[in-house]
Formats: sequence, C-alpha cells, structure tokens
Amino acid sequence: MGPGDRRRCPLTSPSPLLVVDAVVAGYAQPTVGPVSFTVGRGDIVGLDGVNGSGKTTLLNAIVGTARVFSGHVTCDRAAGVSVLRQFPVRLQEMPFLGSEFLEMTGASRQEVPRHLRPLIDMRVDRLSGGQYQLLLVWACLGSASGLVLLDEPTNNMDPDAVDAVGHLLIASRECGKGLLVVSHEPGLLERVCTHVVRVGR
Repeated sequence: MGPGDRRRCPLTSPSPLLVVDAVVAGYAQPTVGPVSFTVGRGDIVGLDGVNGSGKTTLLNAIVGTARVFSGHVTCDRAAGVSVLRQFPVRLQEMPFLGSEFLEMTGASRQEVPRHLRPLIDMRVDRLSGGQYQLLLVWACLGSASGLVLLDEPTNNMDPDAVDAVGHLLIASRECGKGLLVVSHEPGLLERVCTHVVRVGR
C-alpha cells in the first residue's frame, strides 16, 4: 500500500504483544510488584489501584524509564508501540491544526471518528485540556502501532469525553490492537477491559 492508503485495522503478529512476568519495579528501590500479565491482540488490560500504588511506575518499567529489579518484560517492538504519558507536554504555542498534528503522529492513516472531527480543524493550542487529551488518545490509537500504553487517558475530561474514550478503546480492540490502560476510573476499566490487574493490593 502507498502512503496515501488508509488502514482501519493494522495487522500484528499472533504472538503476545507484551508479557510482564513477576516484575518488581521502582527507581532507587522497588515500589511495585511482583506483577504478571500478558497483553495480546484484541486485549484491553487495565491497571487499577489507589494513588501511589505503582501503576505508572510499572508502565515506566515497561518502556524503560523505571528499573526492573526482578522478573522480565518482553515486548514485541516490531509491532510498534505508542505511549500516552500521564502528563503530556503541551507548549504554549502550537500553531498547527489538529489534522496536521495527526499527520505528524501517523494517526492520519485511519478515518477520524465522528466525535473527534470538530477538533481536526482547530489549532492545537486553542483546544481545551480535555480536547487536547482526546486528540492525544486518538494519536496513539489511530497510529500503526500494535501495542498502545495509555497512562490516565481521561485526565481533564468531562463525562462525555470519557465516554468517547471508552468507544475509541473498544473500537481499537476490535481492530486487533493490544492496549494497556492505567486509570483511576474503575467504571471505565470495568466497561472496556478484557482483564483488570489490581496493583498494590
């Protein structure tokens, strides 16, 4: 396919996209674990736990910015990995349209969902916090990556936007992506996840 072609559901390998095997992680010292789970194609795995339980630390261990003291993380990098951080960078001036932002992130290869279409004709630096977050979520989900890691994807969002994120997550599962979602909203995890891992309990 050429660069102008749109793929609704990128293909991934039949092997697991992510295996977390008895991982104990932290920074100067261990703060979370041991934790084990697997993310395969079509899985939405949620990480649930109280604030400070180590959910973000575990995600950081997966991407390599926190230390793995014991256990193993195996990630299918060939499938592609997209990551949404809990506090994404937002510059004071971002003088380009949402559509241009999606072009830069590679998410323009898929059709933008209906409820996001008003955002693509707006300047990114004029979006509200929730609108910007929603655009970032789609930038990850709409990319060619087979594995998507989302840390608190519903930050700054009103209930309608949270509901929109839920629909995006479910649609991505149907396309064969594997998702790992860190969230403080148990209702969202219960609604969209195929499996929820309790961290720090």
